Amino acid sequence: MTNFLQVSTATETRQQAVELAQSVVRARLAAGAQIIGPVTSVFWHLGEFGEGEEWKLLLTTSGDRYGELEKHLLERHPWANPELCAVRIERSTEEYLRWIGDSVSPGQSA
Repeated sequence: MTNFLQVSTATETRQQAVELAQSVVRARLAAGAQIIGPVTSVFWHLGEFGEGEEWKLLLTTSGDRYGELEKHLLERHPWANPELCAVRIERSTEEYLRWIGDSVSPGQSA
């Protein structure tokens, strides 16, 4: 099997997270998406300390599709410099990984 990733980002509103999730799954850049929130974030931004509520978005994809997924998210994300982190899925069932691969295969129709 190829490498698979869990990609995370966050948005200010639930609706923004839903719209991003729908757009990447419909485009077959992610097999699925989970939206968690609201979550409390504490951060530095533009030199200032901040705290706020965000909606966390977790996406599953293949390493081969990450570049396209990143481009898609950056073009549509409401923030100029959003969190965008990918971690390798080190262990999972073969069936689940096959589902991810099949779902994001470029040959699938949107």
